[in-house]
Amino acid sequence: MANIKELSKKEELFTGGHRLCAGCGAGIVARQTLLATDTPVVVTNATGCLEVASTIFPFTSWNVPFFHSAFENAGATASGIESAYRSLKKQGKLEGDIRFIAFGGDGGTYDIGLQSLSGAMERRHRMVYICYNNEAYMNTGIQRSGATPKGAHTTTAPMGKVKQGKEQVRKDLTAIMVAHEIPYVAQSIVGNWNDYITKVQKALNTDGPAFINVLQPCRLGWAYPPEDTMLMGRLAVETCMWPVYEVVNGEYKITMKPKEKKPVVEFLKPQGRFKHLFRPENKPILDEIQAEVDRKWEKLLKLAGEK
Repeated sequence: MANIKELSKKEELFTGGHRLCAGCGAGIVARQTLLATDTPVVVTNATGCLEVASTIFPFTSWNVPFFHSAFENAGATASGIESAYRSLKKQGKLEGDIRFIAFGGDGGTYDIGLQSLSGAMERRHRMVYICYNNEAYMNTGIQRSGATPKGAHTTTAPMGKVKQGKEQVRKDLTAIMVAHEIPYVAQSIVGNWNDYITKVQKALNTDGPAFINVLQPCRLGWAYPPEDTMLMGRLAVETCMWPVYEVVNGEYKITMKPKEKKPVVEFLKPQGRFKHLFRPENKPILDEIQAEVDRKWEKLLKLAGEK
């Protein structure tokens, strides 16, 4: 488990002064990820909120080597850097250990960058890919993505007289990564530093590819007060809207299990993007969301051997 006393002594490799929104979880993800490192790291970052707000020329918040990739190729960029590193070590031109971390939002991971990520995982590059998942294309105007939940209002899946937000359930990207049979796959949240940093440490120590899908509340696109970012992450776990678990060499383990499973409306109600679902005529949509959450939670319990 992560040790907070030791973490407090470490150099900050992701600094303040960036232009991320107040209450944004992406900066928390970046900072906690780099606090988890014990060896030199190289970071690649797909275009998105984290990249554009932390690398405004001539400034940067990254105190590590940093490569900006296009939306579609963060996985390929990290693959190439990792391959060059292995070649240089084999030739005796480089000594010491270096780790490689790729960051991408859900747009650059679930959708546009999926082929690049899949290729990197299939080729077994030793790298950690972290999806900071805010469930929409927040950087370009809050458009729906493959990670957007059913019923959420976005600019490209709006609520109105004809439709009531996104009609489809979100893609299960974590399951897709498990299907690649890589050594380490996990889900975590912004809202529990210990769970997240511990998983990053495990991923960095994995001899092979690793993937972490971290739910990152977005106060702009989700429409909640910026001071509630951590609360939103915890509510996602307590309602099982976002289960927190890891899969190590194919073995499932739930790492944050709610003491009392709350109804999913407790996660949805504080967010403006779900406000329309609480009209009487939209109760069937809420019932569908709850049923889907229950089904997925029961499935995870079985996979983890807890039911």
